Amino acid sequence: MRNSGQSSKGNWLGREWRHLRKNRELLLLAVPGILYKLVINYFPMVGLILAFKFFRYDQGIFGSRWVGLDNFEFLFKSQDALRIIRNTLLYNCVYIVLGTVTALLFALLLNEVSGRMVKIYQTAMFLPYFISLVLVGYIAYAFLEHKSGYLNNILQNIGMEPHKWYFETTPWLFILPLVSVWKGVGFSTLVYYAGIMGINSEYYEAARLDGASRVQMMTRITLPLLKPLIIILFILGLGNIFRGDFGLHYFVPNNVGLNFATTDIIDTYVYRALTKLGDINSGAAVGFLQSVVGLVTIVSANYLVRRVDKDSALF
Repeated sequence: MRNSGQSSKGNWLGREWRHLRKNRELLLLAVPGILYKLVINYFPMVGLILAFKFFRYDQGIFGSRWVGLDNFEFLFKSQDALRIIRNTLLYNCVYIVLGTVTALLFALLLNEVSGRMVKIYQTAMFLPYFISLVLVGYIAYAFLEHKSGYLNNILQNIGMEPHKWYFETTPWLFILPLVSVWKGVGFSTLVYYAGIMGINSEYYEAARLDGASRVQMMTRITLPLLKPLIIILFILGLGNIFRGDFGLHYFVPNNVGLNFATTDIIDTYVYRALTKLGDINSGAAVGFLQSVVGLVTIVSANYLVRRVDKDSALF
């Protein structure tokens, strides 16, 4: 029995070694990506223990005193905890749903555009994705500035009263989702459009022979075949349900305290607290909590999807 086990192990090692030799060129190409992931994503994970320590610079990460879960009290004992958690969750739900619906709509419309115009529309939609959120904040300020902003000028020209947008709360419930969609819809649209391009054209040819309209082909062929991709991207989006877009919620509202009721999220709140208190232990604890919630959300969502449709699950 022992010799048989050793023989099986030897055969397995031999197969793996032959597989590595056969694909050595591909492995060499993958080395930079693997090193990047190790250095940027995995080595820094050692710092997660800061969430459970009272960090002192003179003692270092490993020499600092353990405090257990005390650092997590910073978020939950705050008088603004309910507000920032509510804003973070609700905004992310809006961004995920609105972004998915808008990107799907644009991808379906791109599929109906002639080949020459597709590149123009793709470039126009994809360009905002590369713009820094700092610059987006300045663009938003050019529109919303209460004295000479473009939007107030338009309102005055049509006989309406101008607004002091940065000192109000309600308008940001619509401004932030609009800016989020404008900036990110181009990337998501291209992902869905690539999925549409991968659909076998024979399905559409058969539908045309049966007299199907364009709308029927969208609803009966395109959307059902895109369902696995939609679900996967939706699950990945849920991974950030507890992690807000710091740049969007900090630079676009211009960090004005009068609109915090509808613009403040966990990330901006923690950032302001850290700049005032310098408590990196609480910041590490909040970041760790956000990652754990994201992991649990992804695993739970994927489990539910597997129960309904195994082929559409992420893993």
